[in-house]
Amino acid sequence: MALLQSPQFNKKRDTRTVGRGYQSGFLIFFTLLMIAGIGARLAYLQLVEGAHHRQRAEANRIRMIPKQPERGNIFDRNGKLLATTRYPHSVYLWPMAHTRPSWSVVGPRLSKILNIPLDEIEKKLEDAGPNTSSLVRIARDVNEAQITALKEYENELQGVEINTEAVRYYPHGKELAHILGYTHELTSEQLKDKQKQGYRLGDVIGQMGVEKAYEHLLRGEWGGQQVEVDGKGRPIRVLGEKQAKPGKDIHLTIDLTLQEAADKALGNTKGAIVALDPKTGAILAMASHPTFDPNIFSKQKLSQKDWQSLQGKDHPLVNRSLSAFPPASTFKVVTTTAGLESGKFSPNTVLETFGSLTVGRVTFSEWNHAGFGPLGFPKALAMSSDTFFYQVGRRVGGPTLIEWSHKYGFGQKTGIEFADEESKGLVPDEVWKQKVFKMPWTVGDTINMSIGQGALQVTPLQSAIMFAVPANGGYRVQPHLLKDNEQAKNWRVSLNLKPETIKIIREGLRMVVSEGTGTRLNVPSIPPASAKSGTAEAGAGRPNHTWFDAYAPSDQPEIVVVAFGENTGEHGGTICAPMVLDVLGAYFHEKYPGKYTIPTHAEVSGHSTGD
Repeated sequence: MALLQSPQFNKKRDTRTVGRGYQSGFLIFFTLLMIAGIGARLAYLQLVEGAHHRQRAEANRIRMIPKQPERGNIFDRNGKLLATTRYPHSVYLWPMAHTRPSWSVVGPRLSKILNIPLDEIEKKLEDAGPNTSSLVRIARDVNEAQITALKEYENELQGVEINTEAVRYYPHGKELAHILGYTHELTSEQLKDKQKQGYRLGDVIGQMGVEKAYEHLLRGEWGGQQVEVDGKGRPIRVLGEKQAKPGKDIHLTIDLTLQEAADKALGNTKGAIVALDPKTGAILAMASHPTFDPNIFSKQKLSQKDWQSLQGKDHPLVNRSLSAFPPASTFKVVTTTAGLESGKFSPNTVLETFGSLTVGRVTFSEWNHAGFGPLGFPKALAMSSDTFFYQVGRRVGGPTLIEWSHKYGFGQKTGIEFADEESKGLVPDEVWKQKVFKMPWTVGDTINMSIGQGALQVTPLQSAIMFAVPANGGYRVQPHLLKDNEQAKNWRVSLNLKPETIKIIREGLRMVVSEGTGTRLNVPSIPPASAKSGTAEAGAGRPNHTWFDAYAPSDQPEIVVVAFGENTGEHGGTICAPMVLDVLGAYFHEKYPGKYTIPTHAEVSGHSTGD
């Protein structure tokens, strides 16, 4: 029986073990696969992502407290301070502050104390990014009341820090605003462009003028402390420190005394005054009105009153020294040059002048509506005869007049450091007129240009460069503001003028003062001066623009001064000549004390007539 039952017993045993070998293999394979996956993940985290995670861990344990560099000071040519630094208190937060549970208390409290919208604070923290280990400034130049309130609620305001920082300060306020410019925090767009240069969120940067032009010298390099903190973010010890490197101090060619005189002379007149050394192009003064106080940009946020002062209809942020206007009769220096250098006129040329000249069907009037009789070039400059220069311009032709305009530097930027702010003006020609008006150049266009009218546009700085040519013996200089700029000092271009041309122009400009339209400068309070006045039409129904260009002493010129009045009405000799006299007086009385008399009331109240 036992033998008969054995096969059946074996059969049942085989049934219970069917598939058991496959299950074991699957479990072993699955276990190995999981171990391999975990190992691969660990390898990835250690080898590939290790540096990133170490950095995050270090950011939690080690924090960088940045130290802002002190911006370089700006001085005038004599070492007088023009721009410096003050040290108000600013409020900082860690970038991840707004992601913490406590932010529901901290955020609204900060917003109320600092009077800054909550979303504006959060935007700054978000822009910095959660992985940034540096503090983010959310308010600057906070007052004592705000500091007191922050300390009063310091138990609620965990992670909020108050530190002093360097803020730009301009002790002379409005007087040098268009020269120095101002500094302000980077905008989001600027930050994108400047990040590769080491700029960071909250950085202050030069936005205009010298501050912008010499940002690379003035800025300096950031420093900071590497600090180990505990779990609550409290400092344990300083691990290392890098000293901030201050920016370089720079000295300008500006003479503060002369700048103050120019600003005072300009007063409330909308316009500009430029003074420069005709031999080197060094700018001694450059005033523009209306102006603004650059210190307001050091505030965290501009008030409504601040905005109104900047957004006025007279555009106070515009530097009128670098803005273009029709040059009027001051341009007759160029027309004289074109006439004499073309060979079509000799130094002894005499032309009859008239009350008007008719060319084609257009009548071009003399400014006095009567004429001056027969005149040579010097007397024509002195009396600023329009009909004399109509004839010169017509005979030399438009192309020659345009060529000499370019040689004198018109229609192009002067090379001053403010390239982004400077207008290149306009010298119209055939191509320009066809493009704008779809009309050919005419004799009438040449006649208009010969007296500085029509579409011709020149900046006061360009006019000063033009006037420096006869003053220095025939060179166009490059204007500059940095005193140490040796390259600019040595850079000048000869116009290759004939000696007779320079002699005739200088003779005529001296006669302007001795007997012509600029007799306001014929006074003993300054040395003998040479000048040219100008009165430009500004369009139907609008008051004239006025000009007055001068240099002195006439025999050995040291300084060129150009005054421009925008829509002032009257004449250049009456409006702008007194401004020039004030600036020349300030220059010569400072440089040569006691050599020249103090202006009398009669000198101050005297007047010049005509163009």
